[in-house]
Amino acid sequence: KDRADKMIMKRIEANDPVAMRQWGREQYDKGDYSSAFEYYTKAAEMGDVDAHYQLAVLYHHGRGVEKDEKKELHHMEEAAIGGHPDARYNLACYEG
Repeated sequence: KDRADKMIMKRIEANDPVAMRQWGREQYDKGDYSSAFEYYTKAAEMGDVDAHYQLAVLYHHGRGVEKDEKKELHHMEEAAIGGHPDARYNLACYEG
């Protein structure tokens, strides 16, 4: 585990958005939603579609952030535009 954490931190330092999203997911799973938000945001700023989707989920549930439907929809739209299937489905249901 420690070796894997060191490897992922090395990738984060190299600005790898996938590593940032993965680390965000680990923080989310530990219940550290504010750290998850931080890493998802960095990954999303670099164009990671899955990170946009995860940010939408955080805004929807108010985990690590205030609930915010406008921001939730922004990130859901970014993920959908990027081809994320769950985001496309959720957005279609919302716009119904």
